[in-house]
Amino acid sequence: MEALNSLGILAGSSWGSGVNLYLTIAALGIAHRMSLITLPGNLAILDQYPVIGLAIILYLVEFVADKIPLIDSIWDSVHTIIRPVGGAALGYLAMGNYGPLAQIPAALASGSIALDSHLTKATTRVAINTSPEPFTNSIASVVEDISVGGMLFLIMGHPVIATILVLVFILLSLWFLKKMFRFMKAIFRPSNRRPQLESRN
Repeated sequence: MEALNSLGILAGSSWGSGVNLYLTIAALGIAHRMSLITLPGNLAILDQYPVIGLAIILYLVEFVADKIPLIDSIWDSVHTIIRPVGGAALGYLAMGNYGPLAQIPAALASGSIALDSHLTKATTRVAINTSPEPFTNSIASVVEDISVGGMLFLIMGHPVIATILVLVFILLSLWFLKKMFRFMKAIFRPSNRRPQLESRN
């Protein structure tokens, strides 16, 4: 049972890190401090007040930046490195009781899951930003935060379901990303047609 709980925490937190790293860290730390969840390995370090405080501050910054078209795209571009690395760090810490032979594969798996969910979020936002109205972006941001909160709720009470949902998400995201990359390529591809100018002497 402990192994299933750890797997659920690992999978769910990795996915959440790719969508909103700072919310994930803050929520895990608060949940552990309130004894709502027992974080595996060295993840218990997240319940330290400086870690929680910094994560909350960065989450508030992201909460604002995430709702401003263009700014959110720049923010996501910067976090293409930060979120997967953060997810990998969580995986590494989670396997702290098992040594490097378990920590390194866990870090690679966690980082890959975080990268997958980050790319899904970022490409969706780029597509949304092609619309001139500002409200869809804010709605998408709120939905993302709610989905991260829902995932964190599941890993606290239903880690097996959380793991299954992450696996399903990964499979769906592969199809989704393929479609979205084609969509963005069609939007941003420069036209190959050149206006033909008629000139007569």
